[in-house]
Amino acid sequence: MAAKRVYEAWKGSNKFLFGGRLIFGPDAKSLLFSLLLVIAPVVIFCIFVARHLRHEFSSYNAGYAILVVAVLFNIYVLILLFLTSARDPGIIPRNLHPPEEEFRYDSSVSIDIGGRQTPSLQFPRTKEVMVNGLPVRVKYCDTCMLYRPPRCSHCSICNNCVERFDHHCPWVGQCIGLRNYRYFFMFVSSATLLCIYVFSFSAYYIKVLMDDNHGTVWKAMKESPASVVLMAYCFISLWFVGGLTGFHLYLIGTNQTTYENFRYRADNRTNVYHRGCLNNFLEVFCTEVKPSRNNFRALVQEEEVQRPPPRVVTREPEQDLVGDPRSKVEDDLDIGEDLLKISQRRNIDEIDEDIRSRGSNGPYNNASEGDSVLGSDRRAPTVRSEERHSSWRRSGSWEIAPDVLANSNVTETRSYVTARQ
Repeated sequence: MAAKRVYEAWKGSNKFLFGGRLIFGPDAKSLLFSLLLVIAPVVIFCIFVARHLRHEFSSYNAGYAILVVAVLFNIYVLILLFLTSARDPGIIPRNLHPPEEEFRYDSSVSIDIGGRQTPSLQFPRTKEVMVNGLPVRVKYCDTCMLYRPPRCSHCSICNNCVERFDHHCPWVGQCIGLRNYRYFFMFVSSATLLCIYVFSFSAYYIKVLMDDNHGTVWKAMKESPASVVLMAYCFISLWFVGGLTGFHLYLIGTNQTTYENFRYRADNRTNVYHRGCLNNFLEVFCTEVKPSRNNFRALVQEEEVQRPPPRVVTREPEQDLVGDPRSKVEDDLDIGEDLLKISQRRNIDEIDEDIRSRGSNGPYNNASEGDSVLGSDRRAPTVRSEERHSSWRRSGSWEIAPDVLANSNVTETRSYVTARQ
C-alpha cells in the first residue's frame, strides 16, 4: 500500500489541487463567481468603451493606453485574488494527542470514591502568556488539541486553527490569516481602484458622445448602454470593496483583526498589539511572510503505537457484573451463557464473599428466594444502578460503596442466585 501524502490525509475541510500545491477552503466554488465579477466588467469595458477611445487624444496612439492599462490592471487583481485564495493562510498543524505536560492532579477538587477522597485529574482550559509585557489569555482547542497562540482562532468552516485569524471570506473561498492578509487587502484595494478606473472612463465616453453629437446625456446613454451598465455596476461595487478597503485601513492602523474588532469591541480591552500607526502598517506590508508550518506534499509517517492520552473524564462504563440479568434471560434464556460471562470477570466465590462481608438489608437469600424474586416481578427496576456504575469505573476496582450496596439489595441477590444456578 502506497504511503499517503499529508494533503491526502488532511483532517481539515480544505480542498487541494495539483498534488497539494494549492490549498483552498471548502467553499472554493464561490471563487468562480468572484472571478466572473472581476473579469466580465473589464471585458465589456474593453470591447464597448476602451476600443472607441483609442483615437480620442491628441497623440494618436495615446488612447491605446486606456485599453492596455485596463487589461494589465485586471490581470494584477486576478493574481492578488489567486495569492489570497490558493495559499496556506497560516494553518497550525494539529497535535496527535493533548499536551500531557498540562495535566495535573488537583487535590482541591476531589471525588468521593468508596468513602475516600481522591484527587481528580484536571486540565486547564485557558492559560496566560505575555505579549508586549501584558498578559493575554489563550484557549485550548479541543479539535486541534493545542493551546492556540495569541490572535489565533479556529475557523468552523475550514476546521483549522489559523494564526492571526481575521475572518473567513466566502468571496475568495479561504480563511484570511497571517500568511495571506497582505494579499487580501491588496486585492480589495486594487479592485476598488479598478472600479474607479472603469467608472471614470465609462463616464468620459458618455461625455465624448455628447460632444460629438451635440446631444443630451440621455441620447449619449442610449447610444452606449454598455457605459451606463458599467457605471451602475462600478458604483454599487464601490460601496462594497471601497467600504471594505476603508475598514481594513482602520484595522491595519490600529493593529486589529476583523475577528477582534467584532468580538471585543464592547469589552474596552487594551490592545496589546498596537505599536503606533506607522509601525502597524510596516508590520503588515514590510515584514517577511512566514513560511507555512505544513508541508502538504510530504509523506505521512507511519505512526508508532501511541500511548493513550490521559483521560480527563471518567472511563466508559464496562459491562457490570451485578447488572440486571433479566434482559439477558428474556433475550436468550440461556443461564449457562450468563455464567460464562460472569466467570470471565470474577470468580463466583469471591462475589459470594463480597456480598456476605458487606451485607445487605436482610440475611443472605437462598436459591428459592432468588427464584421468587425473579418470578415475582420481571419488570422491577434496578435500584441506583447508574450510581453503582460510576462508583466502579471511577475507582477502577470492584469495590462497592456501602450506601450503593444497601440500596441495591435486590439486584445483588438476584445476580448471585442466577450465577449459582
